[in-house]
Amino acid sequence: MFYAKISFIIMENLGYSKKLCILPFDHRSYFEHLFGYTEPLTQDQKDELTKYKEIIYAGYELSLSDGVSKEDSAVLVDDVFGLEVLLNAKSKGYTTLQSTEISGIDYFEFEHGKEWQSWIDKVKPTFTKVLLRYNVSGDRELNNKSLVNLKLLSDYSHAKGYKFLIELLVPPTDSQMLIVNKDKIRFDHELRPELTVQSIEEIQDAGIEPDVWKIEGMYVKEDYEKVVHISTRDGRSNVGIVSLGRNETDEVVERWLKIGASVKRVIGFAVGRTVFLDALLKHKSGEYSREQASEEVSRRFLHFYNIFNKA
Repeated sequence: MFYAKISFIIMENLGYSKKLCILPFDHRSYFEHLFGYTEPLTQDQKDELTKYKEIIYAGYELSLSDGVSKEDSAVLVDDVFGLEVLLNAKSKGYTTLQSTEISGIDYFEFEHGKEWQSWIDKVKPTFTKVLLRYNVSGDRELNNKSLVNLKLLSDYSHAKGYKFLIELLVPPTDSQMLIVNKDKIRFDHELRPELTVQSIEEIQDAGIEPDVWKIEGMYVKEDYEKVVHISTRDGRSNVGIVSLGRNETDEVVERWLKIGASVKRVIGFAVGRTVFLDALLKHKSGEYSREQASEEVSRRFLHFYNIFNKA
């Protein structure tokens, strides 16, 4: 009876009612590799990666002056190199998403081990977030490890009043790649949409209830609709979908956003590297000042914001 009551309370409040246009810069292992660093990092290297997070964050704040709505947008940052950014954004009333996963591994393990709850409570973000690599035909042992920790995070987030977002990536298995003759584009078109639906269903059936799913973009409207259908089944009517950028070209990301914007409950996007990567590299090379890099981040984020909202 108690479990049923808790489940009812979660379902009653599940979902997100606003748009959610996210600037994600919670990358950690990617940033380390991008700038040629290996663990363990020196303090100077940590400080440099923190500086890049601050440049992106300054770009987000500039975008609010340039036309991005504070109410409809958000920042997604890690607490390893971006803790001060998270705390500052929280103090200014921005919508915040805090990463919880160890970066760069194939299953979900908490970044801070047994201390993960205290790190969330230190920030008190709007959303807890996890990046999840999950394929229903993938390694069952790793999938099960992920499900155990996802359930802990899902239950904790709902109990503490945090919203919860899962960023779902569906990496192809070797056998699936053989089906499409090792063509990643064919996998994206022919297999990934249905695998995404199956993964969401399996995760929900394990008692894990995100308020928002962040998914790889879809190339046709019907595939977004299938994802929405499974995400909002059985009383989950207010659960939202956002489309991620995956460091794709402008043309691909724009297509994903325009198609997604036409589907009810696709409430936004999360485009990171496509927005900030070129600006950071130009700053690193000396071509851009810190201010110019932030201005470019603002311009690029506003561009995709307008694409989604004017579609």
